Amino acid sequence: MNTSIYFVIFSVILLFGLLSTFIIGFSRKNREGDQSYFQKTGTKWVRLTSFYVISIAAGLLALLAFIRYTIK
Repeated sequence: MNTSIYFVIFSVILLFGLLSTFIIGFSRKNREGDQSYFQKTGTKWVRLTSFYVISIAAGLLALLAFIRYTIK
């Protein structure tokens, strides 16, 4: 597989993350503030940690696929 396709996939994922961050950051709910933000922080930490674990695992799988298909 051509390595440029990996750069395109990575760029799309990166741009999606950047766009999502800005959309969430500039949403009306974030501008007005949320009074219940500091309640139930335990579940928020678990959800945030699970996002990181899934992202790291997906990144490692992508790296292994890249190594496997480019180095033969």
